[in-house]
Amino acid sequence: MDEGERQGMLNIVLFGPPGAGKGTQAQRMMDATGLPQVSTGDMLRAAVKAGTSVGIEAKSYMDKGALVPDSVIIDLIRDRLHDDDAKNGVMFDGFPRTVPQAEALSEIVEVSAVLAIDVPDERIVERICGRYSCGTCGTVYHDTFNPIQNGICGCGSFTEKRRADDVEETVLARLEAYHTQTSPLADFYRAAGIFHHVDGDRDIDVITTDLLAVLG
Repeated sequence: MDEGERQGMLNIVLFGPPGAGKGTQAQRMMDATGLPQVSTGDMLRAAVKAGTSVGIEAKSYMDKGALVPDSVIIDLIRDRLHDDDAKNGVMFDGFPRTVPQAEALSEIVEVSAVLAIDVPDERIVERICGRYSCGTCGTVYHDTFNPIQNGICGCGSFTEKRRADDVEETVLARLEAYHTQTSPLADFYRAAGIFHHVDGDRDIDVITTDLLAVLG
C-alpha cells in the first residue's frame, strides 16, 4: 500500500469499556460510514478455519495456549486491508491493545481518529449487573432500564437468565484491566493529536451524532 492510498483511507480505532454501548455504536458507525468493522479475534478464527499461512502460524501458538505474537496479528491486518471492502478504510475493534501494537499498526496504515466512549465505572456496574435475559428466546432485559412486564416475555414464556460474571466484583476487575490497558494507548494517540473522548452516558442517538461529528 503506497503513501497516497494510506492517506486516502479513513481508519478509525474505537475504544470503550465493557457495557459502554460500543457494540451498538460500532454498528451505527458502520451503517453511516460504510466502513467494515475489523476484529482481530474474528480474523484469527477465520484465518485458522481457512488454513491460510498466517492462520496456520497463529494456530501453532493457540494450540499451545500461548498469545499470538503482534507480528502475526499485523500480518492478518495487512492482508485484511487489501480486501475490496476495506479500500476506503476500516474501523478497528479490539486492536490495538498495547503501545507496541499501535506503533506496529502505524507502520502499515495511517489511523485517522481514535474514538473513546467514556462511561463512569459506577454506571457500567449498574448497566451490567442489572441485565438479564429470557432463557427461552434470549430477549435482554434490565432491572432498571427495561424490566420485564408482568413476568411474561414477548415470546409468551419467561425463565430468568443472568450471566455468572455479571456481578460487581467481576465487572470492577474487568474495568480495572481495561483502564490499565488503554491508558498508555490514550497517551500515545493523544500525543498524535487524534484521540477523542465522547461522553457515552447519554442518549444513544446523541452519542452517535457526536462520534460521527469527530469524523467530519
